[in-house]
Amino acid sequence: MYRTKTCGELNISNVNEEIELAGWIQKIRDLGAMVFIDLRDQFGITQIVINDEELQKQAKELTTESCIHISGKVVERSNKNTKIPTGEIEVIANKIEVLGKCKNVLPFEVNTEQEVREDLRLEYRFLNLRNEKLHNNILLRSKILKTLRDKMDELGFAEIQTPILANSSPEGARDYLVPSRLNPGEFYALPQAPQQFKQLLMVGGFDKYFQIAPCFRDEDPRADRAPGEFYQLDFEMSFATQEDVFKVIEEVIPYTFEKFTNWKVDKGPFLRIPYKEAMEKYGIDKPDLRNPLIIQDVTKCFEISEFKAFEGKTIKAIIVPNGAEQGRKFFDKMTEFAIEEAGAKGLAWTKYEQSGEITGGIAKFITEEIKEKLENEYGMTKNSSIFFIADEFKTAQKIAGLVRIELGKRLDLLEKNVYRFCHIVDFPMYELSDEGTIDFNHNPFSMPQGGMESLETKDPLDIVAYQYDLVCNGYEMSSGAVRNHNPEIMVKAFEIAGYKEDDVKERFGALYNAFQYGTPPHAGAAPGVDRMVMLIEDSQNIREVIAFPKNKRARDLLMRAPSRVSEQQLKDVHIQLREIK
Repeated sequence: MYRTKTCGELNISNVNEEIELAGWIQKIRDLGAMVFIDLRDQFGITQIVINDEELQKQAKELTTESCIHISGKVVERSNKNTKIPTGEIEVIANKIEVLGKCKNVLPFEVNTEQEVREDLRLEYRFLNLRNEKLHNNILLRSKILKTLRDKMDELGFAEIQTPILANSSPEGARDYLVPSRLNPGEFYALPQAPQQFKQLLMVGGFDKYFQIAPCFRDEDPRADRAPGEFYQLDFEMSFATQEDVFKVIEEVIPYTFEKFTNWKVDKGPFLRIPYKEAMEKYGIDKPDLRNPLIIQDVTKCFEISEFKAFEGKTIKAIIVPNGAEQGRKFFDKMTEFAIEEAGAKGLAWTKYEQSGEITGGIAKFITEEIKEKLENEYGMTKNSSIFFIADEFKTAQKIAGLVRIELGKRLDLLEKNVYRFCHIVDFPMYELSDEGTIDFNHNPFSMPQGGMESLETKDPLDIVAYQYDLVCNGYEMSSGAVRNHNPEIMVKAFEIAGYKEDDVKERFGALYNAFQYGTPPHAGAAPGVDRMVMLIEDSQNIREVIAFPKNKRARDLLMRAPSRVSEQQLKDVHIQLREIK
């Protein structure tokens, strides 16, 4: 036994007790007559006092972040430290044992307030994890996972693991492939999600399934997306509709958020916004509802305008109350953002002064007739500013969405200390790919609204699916759908996306075959665990809530992965590398 107490649990009631502690040296203070050590473990910090001359000699050889074991007597401190829970006491050491010595020179100070390069922190992640904030993030994640599991169990869901070595299927991202030694020339794929397996569980008669599922997607990383792998609360229900899924989400998610935050949390039922409306009002399918700004289409308003830059374009407008108070520099900076960050050709703007005068920017093109329309039909008020984005329809939507987000940040318009949730519903079943072909927009296994009739009679780009996302504060937090459980509809849906029935049988043979044997209607969703923890912790970087994350280039700097392997390892899996010139 290396300790009888932890460094965080001692208090005034322990005075005169003989105890043993173990932990890491956070700080050493040599005052000549006395040596003080701040000893840290996961639970807190205790001040150790060393009076004995022999022990002082030993202590002066110690280095910070070394792991030690001490025994001693708890005494009351004369100069109490009210900033820490153990600040009323200290321990007079009578023995020190070094359990693990630390090098004299650290790559960085573990608990420094200064910014440390992320690549260095990732390379020495084992040290970085001792940092109090990061350490607490990982412990918070553990508590959130337990809460999710307990809540899903309470709701009658059975936790079932699904395979990691799976088959390759088109689910929106590139697969990670794993060569098979026993089956030359063939590959497993790491699952992008347990999609097919959870549907097969429903065919297998399980009523409600869930798991904290690892998912693997070869995608470019972002601040809110971990490269390579991530975790989600994956769940599915038999004999369920979209409403049933929403009820589960609206019970589990607010419950979990409320347990770990003192911010205001939206309660269910959450606001439901059709995809088309989200794109029209917010320019994005993951709107931050804390931002009060709304995008409006003012194309008709400018049909009579002489402003050539607007001619033949879709024109989106964002009216900013009290925006007229901003100086010219603000508008120049926003124009710079629109061009350099949002991809706009420019950003038109004007002010509607308190006096009733239109000034600045494109003021000379705002006729009295246009001004009246902007007031009466679009809600322009005095002392406001208006930003205009003119481009092809979808491009104008996208740029306006980015400008809206940036305005919210720069003007500090976002509602504080609150989690705003909404469901985005009625996603299009299909979209045009970059090559101009019909492709799935969301999840290929979703049920089209209207079933077979929609697939047979509608323009593919007009077909809406039972697909939905949960959005929180501008982040997509969950994605799900009512599943297509009818093999004929499944074949037709894939046919529209360019797959023949033989392709469906080959690539989704298990589902296709299973659907011939009495498949119940089923639906589900998969809230992202990493993003959930990031939101609850109020972090801007998802890597700060993952114990061993990869960097922006999907590299694990600690374990040095990916890395080259030996020629023999390649031979074992029947792979030969060729140089690409």
